[in-house]
Amino acid sequence: MIIRRDAYLDKLISKKQNGLIKVITGIRRCGKSYLLFNLFKDHLLDSGTDRSHIIELAFDSYENKKYRDPETFYQYMKEKISDSGLYFILLDEIQLLEDFEAILNSLSRLPNTDIYVTGSNAKFLSKDIITEFRGRGDEVHMYPLSFSEFMSVYDGDKRDGWNEYMVYGGIPLVLNQKTHEQKSAFLKSLFTEVYITDILGRNKIRNREELEELLDIVSSAVGSLTNSNKLAQTFKSIKNKTINKSTIKKYLDALCDSFLLEEAKRYDVKGRKYIGTPLKYYFSDMGLRNARLNFRQIEETHIMENIIYNELRMRGYDVDVGVVTANEVTEYGKKIRKQREIDFVCNMGSKRYYIQSAFALPDRAKIEQEEKPLLLSVDGFKKIIVTKDAPAPLYDERGILSMSIYDFLLNKDSLNL
Repeated sequence: MIIRRDAYLDKLISKKQNGLIKVITGIRRCGKSYLLFNLFKDHLLDSGTDRSHIIELAFDSYENKKYRDPETFYQYMKEKISDSGLYFILLDEIQLLEDFEAILNSLSRLPNTDIYVTGSNAKFLSKDIITEFRGRGDEVHMYPLSFSEFMSVYDGDKRDGWNEYMVYGGIPLVLNQKTHEQKSAFLKSLFTEVYITDILGRNKIRNREELEELLDIVSSAVGSLTNSNKLAQTFKSIKNKTINKSTIKKYLDALCDSFLLEEAKRYDVKGRKYIGTPLKYYFSDMGLRNARLNFRQIEETHIMENIIYNELRMRGYDVDVGVVTANEVTEYGKKIRKQREIDFVCNMGSKRYYIQSAFALPDRAKIEQEEKPLLLSVDGFKKIIVTKDAPAPLYDERGILSMSIYDFLLNKDSLNL
């Protein structure tokens, strides 16, 4: 099965021979190796690159274990680069190579190399791109399949596809599994044997039980405001355990560094500043989140919000949780100062969008509840409400655009309708 990942492929193609080390980051099993060794390699061959001038190596393969030693690997590369022609160097799971920063810097100084690598851990890669590569690194962050990528190979209509996608997510290998039992077993095994094991090892975490219990709590409260102090209180009240805030922060950082979670900070729209904690955590893949909870909490409202967040991040937006404070009057005539939330404040360059995720708008009261924070922003940026079902994208008399989740996800230009 060939799954096109054109958004990422186009980014790699646009960065060819730019003098920088192209680093593809993302959660394990999201398709980085396939992008590099299949889609991008096919592009190079189709563009006329001689096969002998494509050097590829996967450091997580057992047969390549010896090349994790920097001296052995560097000697191997010197033997492979045998003439003055341009060589494309494709390296998978680069963080397994000892002293990879120094080796890549040395290779990048050669006049006839163009280097592309993948890595699965932000702590070892995103940070090092900035500090160690000294301006030589160029990151392309990859996510599991978007809904439109999923639908490009799904045999069924968009509604059936949505039901499948929101439960099992977009890890490409899930598509090879046929039944619920096979898909759930695969995702549970992936979570336990790959992600948890990797996080424990990389971060030298000894208490596996604590980490997994924290994961359960965060998974159950996806999209809810939280912080280390609140989570510590939850541990005490629900788990009857005392864990200090710094330990919880360490665990959360480890989960984000592995790309399992992303955090969305709160932003004061009128004050134009970040508020700090509490914040929200979203899963990079809903199938993994659901597997963590044994598929017991399939709440479509929260899952839809998480999927919208992921789609916005896939499209390259910086995404915050918006806060708008305004004076209001209660039904008893009392004046109060009240904070209202905009689900997503999305920024890219000079562009900004305010987006509400509303599973359903059954009556005028619910519509006003979703519209009010948008209108309180009192600026000219575009305001959008995404619902599960809508007849067609439509502007109301206040300039707010409403659209269905399908129109939003399946049209990459949906924000510009």
